Amino acid sequence: MQRLLATLALSSLILTPLSSALAFDPNYIISDDDLTNPFALDRNQIQAYLDRGYLGTYRTTDSAGVMRYAADIILRSAQSAGVSPKFLLVLLQKEQSLVEDTAPTQNQLDWATGYGVCDDCSKSDSALARWQGFGKQVNSAALQFSEGYLADIAANGKTAGKYGPDLAVKIDSTTVTPANAATAALYAYTPHLHGNQNFAAIWDRWFGQNYPDGSLLQAVGSAGVYLIQDGYRRPITSHSALTSRFNAANIIQVSQTILNNYPDGTPISFPNYSLLEDEESNIYLLVDDTLRKIASDDVFNSIGFSSDEIVNITDTERDGYTMGDDITSSTIAPTGQLYQLKTNKAIYYVRDGVRQVIVDPAILAARFPNQTPTPVDSVVIEQYKEGKALLLPDGNLVKGATDPTVYVITGGMRRAIDSEATFLGFGWSWSNILTISDEALALHPLGAVLSANSAAK
Repeated sequence: MQRLLATLALSSLILTPLSSALAFDPNYIISDDDLTNPFALDRNQIQAYLDRGYLGTYRTTDSAGVMRYAADIILRSAQSAGVSPKFLLVLLQKEQSLVEDTAPTQNQLDWATGYGVCDDCSKSDSALARWQGFGKQVNSAALQFSEGYLADIAANGKTAGKYGPDLAVKIDSTTVTPANAATAALYAYTPHLHGNQNFAAIWDRWFGQNYPDGSLLQAVGSAGVYLIQDGYRRPITSHSALTSRFNAANIIQVSQTILNNYPDGTPISFPNYSLLEDEESNIYLLVDDTLRKIASDDVFNSIGFSSDEIVNITDTERDGYTMGDDITSSTIAPTGQLYQLKTNKAIYYVRDGVRQVIVDPAILAARFPNQTPTPVDSVVIEQYKEGKALLLPDGNLVKGATDPTVYVITGGMRRAIDSEATFLGFGWSWSNILTISDEALALHPLGAVLSANSAAK
């Protein structure tokens, strides 16, 4: 696998195996982390998948006999055993189509993960009764992988049978050499190519393309735009919120199926620095996703706000935001101010009495499109406390002046895009790549390489 170069000259090998996103690779189905990350989804995200079918409202006993919703059984089993809830969701769909089936039979529910049932076994066999039931099935399958297959591979290099990393084995007349423990464990559970190809197809449909935080997604043929953040899609509900906080040129067209893989998060309804008034007549300044209460009418007037700009919100809407520090008479430039030194033309952004240098014109344009800094003498800048240099916003594509690797900014870090196929697969446009100085690029910490099936963050 190779890093993506803006020149499309491929160099610098990245030793990360490809997923099955483009074609089924029988030697590599999912990564070990894909199988063993118990915090890959939270309860709400699990519920969003289950809401596609019958399991969304299904309640039954867990492995300990306690009545719970299916989402809670999956989450608790994943975290107790140390396996990924993503893996358990795909297993349920692969074995019994349970995630998307709106009217499953009792037989499907009783043998939800296919645990304990071999090709030649009879489900009426009394010896299998101890594993019958949705809660027992989910918990037993989770433990089979963590305490069975993966533990055996860690201790002995293979499962109690014959499956292990780098061990060639015949499966359906095909020689398969699992590249990692997760792939070996999946073959130990389902020793057939077709079953694992089905698993890979479901995985890729649901999790094969996790967009980095900061991505703007829009379903083809739909007007709605969503910000991807922390595994949720946050609807941007007004044009002014979109244009004031984001670059609409970075919107990626995706299928509705991909968009549906993300549960709804908190809406983004107002432009940055909006004035919002709650039902108790408290007035707040919206700064990104934080509400800052304006301490008094005198402070409101001294900053130069106008009552005509105030938008009324409900207390419920207010409670959806994080509360920040109050804005008082001692707060300096709460809405931010751009300055440019008359001497060396250096540009600074000042907010709350802290100055942040903007070291590259592309960062200025990305952060503050169509805004012109105010020329000032150095004495004006020196009165503010020095902060860290301002970085590119999440979701931007960038390369250095001499470093041809293309990165995406997410979580304040730069993640190298591993290949042209990954770049095009995410729906990015070459014209959106920003070029900044190598020094400015280096200010962004280097994160993990982004591949077609990388984690979202």
